[in-house]
This record gives sequence, structure tokens and C-alpha cells, in this order.
Amino acid sequence: MREVAFIKQNKEKWLEVERVIDGKIKKNPDELSSLYIDLINDLSFAQTYYPKSKVTVFLNHLASRIFQKIYKTRRLEQNRLMAFFKSEVPLLIYQYRNFLLYSFLFFTLFTIIGFVSSYYDKGFVSMFFGDEYVNKTLENIKNRNAVGVYQEGSNWGSTISIVFNNLLVGAKLYIYGVFGGLGTLFVLLQNSIMLGAFQYFFHEHGALKDSLKGIWLHGVFEIFAMGIEAMAGLILGASILLPKSFSRLNSFKIGFKDSFKIFLSTVPFTIMAGIIEGFVTRYALKMPILINLMIILGTLSMIVYYYLIYPFILAKKSNRIKSQT
Repeated sequence: MREVAFIKQNKEKWLEVERVIDGKIKKNPDELSSLYIDLINDLSFAQTYYPKSKVTVFLNHLASRIFQKIYKTRRLEQNRLMAFFKSEVPLLIYQYRNFLLYSFLFFTLFTIIGFVSSYYDKGFVSMFFGDEYVNKTLENIKNRNAVGVYQEGSNWGSTISIVFNNLLVGAKLYIYGVFGGLGTLFVLLQNSIMLGAFQYFFHEHGALKDSLKGIWLHGVFEIFAMGIEAMAGLILGASILLPKSFSRLNSFKIGFKDSFKIFLSTVPFTIMAGIIEGFVTRYALKMPILINLMIILGTLSMIVYYYLIYPFILAKKSNRIKSQT
């Protein structure tokens, strides 16, 4: 069958699937499964006879979306918030896993740039943080209290201020993605260079170990969340620049919906990072090294599992369900 005839023959059915996914048509679980089976058959046919066609890309994306619809419909009895974190977000992370890789590659590159720039330009740190902040930190290092800056202000006051600032940075990383992803990369560049420059600054003055013991108590959640927020911004930008087989508007709608869910998933981690920074980091140099490591490795294990391991476990499980459908 020629591709044009194939599209003409099945176009209405595919449009119906889109309307079901968008919630414009209601279907029970059995009807959804039937639509999914028909769509998988069409996808299999397209992959065989039109492997490089846009219609194959379109059907593959449509099949993924209706499967998510079925997956969620079968779990309506679950708490909505639990389902969001337990299945929706991890499946989206898996679906857009390439953007996760891009985000952390850019983060690593920009951090190295900050580190190397500080090595060659001794005034580089002051350019970002200001002379007052740098001089205060130098005084703290001299007094063997490298994390002294985190001991200023009350616990609650510091926490609220930190959480608000981190949420603002995260929102910028995401929302600025609307500029084709370039806005996201610019914000990521600023923050990553600051991190790299500041870490070299501590290294240069012999306080890197103390800074690691303090900064990474809250930094694991904060920095990793920043990477995921950048991922969401890049997805948003790509939905505008690379609409694939969709109209640019529909591609943006899909990209915005998916990326916003990913962005929202970082909010609890960002809040937890602020709480740790406000209440725990100030005691970093006084606590036993074992407790320090337990907090750092515990937070690292938690967020790495959720964003890097669990999505692949869930996707593998989902593929088994697909094969049985």
C-alpha cells in the first residue's frame, strides 16, 4: 500500500486517538486497549514499509501517549499525587532521557569552565560574588570556619530565603527554555560557572574538604534539581524548534505539558535542599564525618535512583505490559 493511501485510510482513527488523549472523547479501559492495539498494528505496518517516514514517528509518539493514558486509567484508584510521582514523571524522564543527558553534559562543561577560569584569573570569583562576599569567606577560612556564611541569620529566616531563591532559579531554568532552549542554557551557564569557580576558590585556599562537607549536604538536591529543571527547559525549547510531525503549536502544547510535569517534580527536592541548608549545613564542620557522609550519600542515592534508575525499571515493566496487551 502506498503511504498516501495508508494515511488516508487511517487518518480518522488516529485523529480519534488524539481526541481521546486530549480528553475530548471519553473511553472506558477496554475501548482504550482496543484503540491501542489497532494503533500498534498501524505502527508495526509503518515501521515495516515506511521506516524513515514522518508518519512512523507520529504513530510511535501517539502510541506512547495513549499507553500512558491507559496506564493512568488503570490506576484511578490511586492517590493522584502518588500516581504523578510514581508513574507519570518517571515515564516522562525515560521518554525524554536524551535531554537529561544533554542537560548534565552542559552542566559539567560549564562547571569545568568556571573551575578553569578561576585557575587562570584570580579575580574571576570576585567578578561573580563581589569583593565583600569573597573577603568574608576568606576571613571564615582563616578562622577555620569555611561554611561560616551558612551560619548567618536564623534557621527559619535563612530557609525561607534560600527556598524562595532556589525556586526562582529553577523557574528561570525552565521558563527561559521558551527561547529555543538558549535562555535555559544561559541560566545554567551562570550557575554552573559560579559553582566551579567557588569550588576552585576553596581549593586554592586549602579549604576544599571543609567546603565539600558543607556545600554538598544541601547541594546534592539543589544541584541535581537544577539539572532536571534545565532538562525541562530544553524540552520546552525543542518543542518549539523541532515540532517533528506536529504543527508547531501542537508540538509546543505537548512539550509544555510534559516539561512542566518534570519541572514540578523538582519542587520537593528544592524545598528539602533549602531546609537542609537552613537547618543542617551550618553545623557541617561540627558533626561527625559519618553523619555528614550519611546525609550526602543518602540524598545522592535518593535523587539518583528516582531520576536515573527508577525510570528505566518502570519503562522495562511498562514494555512487558505492552507485550502482554
